[in-house]
Amino acid sequence: MKRKLERFRIIEERQNVIEPSKPAYTTIKGKWRSDHFKNQNPITLELACGRGEYTVGLAALFPDRNYIGIDIKGERIWKGSTWAVERNLSNAAFLRTEISFLEAFFLTSEVDELWLVHPDPRPKKRDIKRRLTSPRYLDMYKKLVKPEGFIRLRTDNTGLYEYTLETLQLRSDIKDLAFTSDMYASELRPECFDITTRYEEEFVAKGEKVKYLRFRFIH
Repeated sequence: MKRKLERFRIIEERQNVIEPSKPAYTTIKGKWRSDHFKNQNPITLELACGRGEYTVGLAALFPDRNYIGIDIKGERIWKGSTWAVERNLSNAAFLRTEISFLEAFFLTSEVDELWLVHPDPRPKKRDIKRRLTSPRYLDMYKKLVKPEGFIRLRTDNTGLYEYTLETLQLRSDIKDLAFTSDMYASELRPECFDITTRYEEEFVAKGEKVKYLRFRFIH
């Protein structure tokens, strides 16, 4: 508990973390570029970012883009924000909030791209609406991600992968859908930049295949 409280104290003082205790938490909507990043570069979100491996990895690869990792767990965000500070990545930020609240933090079409990297698969039937690729979340992404922006899912969970494909194929507003049930053996692999997370390494070591899909909305 002492270590957790200390990490909460640290992120409360960090410039690269937006959380409820900070004034920017209620004013940042529409102002990420002007007030936080101080540039007009494209914005990519990583939802349910966990420790932020993807946010930090992408920020290091693409310094001309802005990356925001979003998660509700402060201790996880502490890790990603620490990596960003250690690597002097001013284009990496973290937002501590529930994913369902995204529209309180971003304007319509303010986001250029969106990543879901090993999100909680919510396997129980009663939790279908909580899956981050359920229709209500997809409708929200369509508002926030600009036309032509990609939404990308990377998961080890076969159930979530198949559910997402079925959900997308039932919609009439999806285009440029590409997918693979074995990302590491696929021609789509370069799109993922070989950035891995701790959990993915554990899954792969057990013989799990990493699934990947991406698509855009028709506006």
